[in-house]
Amino acid sequence: MSQNEQKLLQRIAQLEAEVKNREEDLATYRRELSQANERLQNLMASLSRDLKVAAKIQRVLLPTEFPNIGGFEFSSKFVASAIQGGDYLDIFEHEDKMKFGVLISAATGFGMSSLLLSAILKFSGQIEARRGAKPEKVLAMLADEVLEDAGEADLADLFYMIVDRRSYTMTYCSAGENLALVQSYGTGELTLLKPQQGGLSTEGPRKFESSSVSLNPKDRLILCSRGAIEVKNLENESFGQERLFNALVSAPKTGVHDVRNHLLFEIKKFLSGREPTRDVTVLVAEVKDRVIKLATT
Repeated sequence: MSQNEQKLLQRIAQLEAEVKNREEDLATYRRELSQANERLQNLMASLSRDLKVAAKIQRVLLPTEFPNIGGFEFSSKFVASAIQGGDYLDIFEHEDKMKFGVLISAATGFGMSSLLLSAILKFSGQIEARRGAKPEKVLAMLADEVLEDAGEADLADLFYMIVDRRSYTMTYCSAGENLALVQSYGTGELTLLKPQQGGLSTEGPRKFESSSVSLNPKDRLILCSRGAIEVKNLENESFGQERLFNALVSAPKTGVHDVRNHLLFEIKKFLSGREPTRDVTVLVAEVKDRVIKLATT
């Protein structure tokens, strides 16, 4: 055998060894990839179960019945999202039976939602709140309670209002992107109740202030969690504030349930079968036509 042939055989043997090593490396890589994929699938399944459990707990804690408030008619709907949840809505009477409160909140996820729900449950049982603490004080109480254990990425949007049925004055405090609107019966005009500050976060300010609005017979109050304007369709386009306004303007004038259903129908139609990217909560309230405003002293 010539020297060239020997070198060629040696080179072939070297290449075969390299191929064998690479095949072993590839087999090891495939095995590790398969194991990593299995771990990832187990983690995703576990997270999915956790989300489902958290969503179920949230739905259990959400009130299913509201008190009968004289002079007002209410209609509400909660649409859960499997992607990002955290909405809460409650209506409750105060110790002063001529007053009632409404609280709507939206959190960045189930973790922040659980902190918020815990604080809300604690707050709702406090005598001070039942006696009619001012809205800005209530939000400050919730902020102190929630943000102590919140993470840097956690965010909560809250709207809290008190209505005095003697004067039909609504006093409210809003932090974040929940939408609050008053629709005048006489003109049909929608007035946006602008938030006084951004949502609750560890980095944000905590300067809470209240504003007041006078309500007249047949006026409507519409509250929507931020999910109502942030849900996205198949083209990844948000429903947005303009579409929501248009849906409310074009809604039937026959009652609060029809208004609520029309708005949710427009959102569902916009989604075109896509899962809501956030929880969606809608509350429509209407002042009954026979109300008497008592003079304040």
